[in-house]
Amino acid sequence: MPSKFLSGSAPDAAPAPSPDGFRPSDEASGSDRPDATPTAASGATPSSPHVHAALTRTSSGNEDLRELESGLDSLQSDAERKHRVDWSRILLPVAALVVLVLVWQFYVSLGVKRRDLVPGPLDVAGQMGVLWTEGKLQEAMWTSLQRGLVGFLISVAIATPVGLLLAQVAPLRRAFGPLISGLQVLPSVAWVPAAIIWFGLTDATVYFVVFMGAIPSIINGLISGVDQIPPQFRRVGTVLGANRLQMALQVVLPAALPGYLGGLKQGWAFSWRSLMAAEIIAVGGTIGFGLGSLLDQGRALSDMTVVMSAILLILGVGILIELLVFAPIEKRLLRRRGLLAGSTR
Repeated sequence: MPSKFLSGSAPDAAPAPSPDGFRPSDEASGSDRPDATPTAASGATPSSPHVHAALTRTSSGNEDLRELESGLDSLQSDAERKHRVDWSRILLPVAALVVLVLVWQFYVSLGVKRRDLVPGPLDVAGQMGVLWTEGKLQEAMWTSLQRGLVGFLISVAIATPVGLLLAQVAPLRRAFGPLISGLQVLPSVAWVPAAIIWFGLTDATVYFVVFMGAIPSIINGLISGVDQIPPQFRRVGTVLGANRLQMALQVVLPAALPGYLGGLKQGWAFSWRSLMAAEIIAVGGTIGFGLGSLLDQGRALSDMTVVMSAILLILGVGILIELLVFAPIEKRLLRRRGLLAGSTR
């Protein structure tokens, strides 16, 4: 049957577009723009639905490109902001410390309590200078820091495999989980009399109390982090053929890092508190002179400047460990997981 498009008055048939949206006549028209079509070049309106779809795809592609460029610019600005020093993190704590010292000095100047009961900041600073000159301050800080760090690291080495085992094996968790939680609630100072009877006035007493304070907290923190892992992670590990050890070390532990880090922070806090309690109570023998011993010495002498000096040093060590160790690790972990946006850190 003769086609009606063969008559002279019939319009020319539009060539079919190629799969990538280009028309065969694009090359003939000499256009090098991806969105240039014959109808656009001749000033005519595109009437074919295929041409309209191609133009729509091209327009959408340009929008995607613009969004990608803006995203890259945002990432670059975030990187620049990250490299800049945030002075508010330094100035705000210093300002808060200055305000507290001024309030302390103002209270002392009111004369509500005698100066021997509530010494002023200058009195405490002078006593710290005397202790530093005598060498007691350096000895106490070094002894306590050494015990605290060694005890905490040993606690981490013990608590991490135990926590992974309890988190992975349900019967063990049902059997020992309540006991671990009970040990965490139990005040670590309650272990000091028993430790003195078992180990005498030696460093073993101090380390035992530190272990009993830190290990339950680290175990519970790790178990809590494992409980928050999406089940898809384990399924992916199973599909990839991971055995139980590989699943625990390469899938479960990395995914549980936020909860595990929280357990480590709490474990350090408990170990430091346990250490101070042991040093205050267990005095004498072969136990060295730590910050707790300095605090007890000030109590025995009824010298509040020594007591306040020891309290401020114990507080300062705890704050420094948090700011220099745990805070940077936690911030880096949250940034790598995209959890830092909108945070007040």
